[in-house]
Amino acid sequence: MNTLYGVLGALFAQADKAPLIVPDSVQKANFAEAVRKLTSLDVDTLLRNLLSESIWILVKILIALVIYFIGRWIVRRLIRVLDGICERRKVDVSLRSFLRNTIRVVFMLLLVLIVVSTLGVNVTSLIAVFSAATLAIGMALSGTAQNFAGGVMILLMKPYRIGDYISAQGQSGTVREIKLFSTVITTVDNQTIYIPNNSIATAIIDNYTTAELRRVDWSVGISYGDDVDVARRTILAMFAVDARILKEPAEPVVRVSALADSSVNLTVRVWTKNADYWDVYFEYNERFYKELPAAGINFPFPQMDVHVKNE
Repeated sequence: MNTLYGVLGALFAQADKAPLIVPDSVQKANFAEAVRKLTSLDVDTLLRNLLSESIWILVKILIALVIYFIGRWIVRRLIRVLDGICERRKVDVSLRSFLRNTIRVVFMLLLVLIVVSTLGVNVTSLIAVFSAATLAIGMALSGTAQNFAGGVMILLMKPYRIGDYISAQGQSGTVREIKLFSTVITTVDNQTIYIPNNSIATAIIDNYTTAELRRVDWSVGISYGDDVDVARRTILAMFAVDARILKEPAEPVVRVSALADSSVNLTVRVWTKNADYWDVYFEYNERFYKELPAAGINFPFPQMDVHVKNE
């Protein structure tokens, strides 16, 4: 191999020293000298060197592949062990998800550096280039770093956790995962929404899951002239036989809240468990509509009295 490099180097060196216009006799002499050097090469030695180099390169590639697959298995195993430890110590699910993603990224980067080093690449130079590129990319993508910091703040402050139903940044849904740079929520119609951690960490968040109990409110309009006491008794009788309607922290309430243009508005309030909130809300909307008219209570249409004055 060194002999071949020497011949080729000599040829290029002669070519560099040659003038722009070379006489035919000189060209023939140079060509004859090049042919002589090439024919004097030991072909067997050259082939053995090429074969040896090829085998060594192939061995390094195989070793790098083995290291990669073993390293990836170790990373997965390490993450499973970490999950088991966190589960036994009852670590918050949101923190577990964040740690899992962070450890996976860090260890996979280390694994890639080990594999590249095995292939013979200068890792020190690669790290220097990677650091410079990271600095440049970090300056260009400062929002990404802010999203990472926002994820850390979410895990520390815990405004919501995995499984909570929240409303933030104009989106509502169940929190499925808190990733390094975003929070993943699933809406009630099964859409997946990714919200950047920086924006959600600094936004107003409505968390509907943290409290065990919730108050359900209705506004029921009845006609002028209808008996408010009859309406109140009818509504309270519905609640009295429903185990989902709680008497603590407060009894069900039916009060006149407004004398509107076309109706007397009743405010109805009850307390129920968080899990029963929507079932109670929708079910009693329908029951009010069906059962109040049977008790003589009417729902008025919007109306306007027009007085005509004749002069």
